[in-house]
Amino acid sequence: MFEFYFKLCRTGLITFCGSDTPIRFDINGDDCKFTFRKYDNGQFKNNSPITRHPNILRCVLIGKKGWGLWVKLWSQGIAEGTFTKYEILNEFRIREIEIPEPMIIEFENSIWRERIKIFEKKF
Repeated sequence: MFEFYFKLCRTGLITFCGSDTPIRFDINGDDCKFTFRKYDNGQFKNNSPITRHPNILRCVLIGKKGWGLWVKLWSQGIAEGTFTKYEILNEFRIREIEIPEPMIIEFENSIWRERIKIFEKKF
C-alpha cells in the first residue's frame, strides 16, 4: 500500500487531500515506511509524525488521504453519469499505477453505494 500511495502523489494523479499534515524532520527519526506504519496505527493522532524522510512521508499521506476523498468524488460522478469508470481507471493505466485489489473493491463498492443513493432519491 505504501508504494501505491506514493505513486498516486508522485505521478500527479492525486495531489490534493483536503487537509495538511505537518511532518517534523529528525535526522535520528524512523524511516518513512516505519513512520507511515505508526501513523496508520494511530500513534500520531494528536501530534505530528517525526521522520528522517519528511517529503516522502508527506507524499504518501497525501496519496492515502487523497484516495479516500477522490474515490468518493469519482464514485459520485460515475453514479451520476458525469464520466465513466473506464475514464478513471485509464488514468491509472496511463501512469502505470497498479491498483491493489482491496482498493478496487472499495472503489466498486463506493460506486454502488452512490448509485443506490441516487436510485432511492428518485423513488
